[in-house]
Amino acid sequence: MVSFLHALSTWAVPMMIVLIPLYAAYRKVPVYETFVDGAKDGFQTAIGIIPHLVGMMTAISMFRASGAMDAMLGLVRPLFERIGIPGEVLPLGMLRPITGAGSLAYATDLIKTHGPDSMIARIASTIQGSTDTTLYVLTVYFGAVGIRKSRYALKVGLFSDAVGFFAAVAVCWLLF
Repeated sequence: MVSFLHALSTWAVPMMIVLIPLYAAYRKVPVYETFVDGAKDGFQTAIGIIPHLVGMMTAISMFRASGAMDAMLGLVRPLFERIGIPGEVLPLGMLRPITGAGSLAYATDLIKTHGPDSMIARIASTIQGSTDTTLYVLTVYFGAVGIRKSRYALKVGLFSDAVGFFAAVAVCWLLF
């Protein structure tokens, strides 16, 4: 199973890089022109989302600086450790839906501290790949297209992050 996952992870991105343009060419899509048009639109989108990003980054900084994250983690850490989830990965579970850069920095620190082959590093890496930056996605993508009411998107996104977190831990315990 591990060798299959290794082969899959090694070849997934190169295969997509080759197969997507080939499929587009087969469908008679002007690949290069479509790419250039998308890049032009991307520049305008980047300018339009800057106010949303500034607001989100300010809120994240306030949440972390206030000590609210540390207080929440202190309450749930004993329960999670009792069911086999290392307390060291809990901050990553909270940071990941909020900030990609912050969660990556925290995961990198866990890997440096515990070693890349430790269970904590493997769980942290799997969490990074199994969850998303939900608040960033909602802020940037919804802000870019002008959606003001996200309805169920926040609930579903955070629920998906929780499922990804627990699934990452379970898969790591099963495989390693």
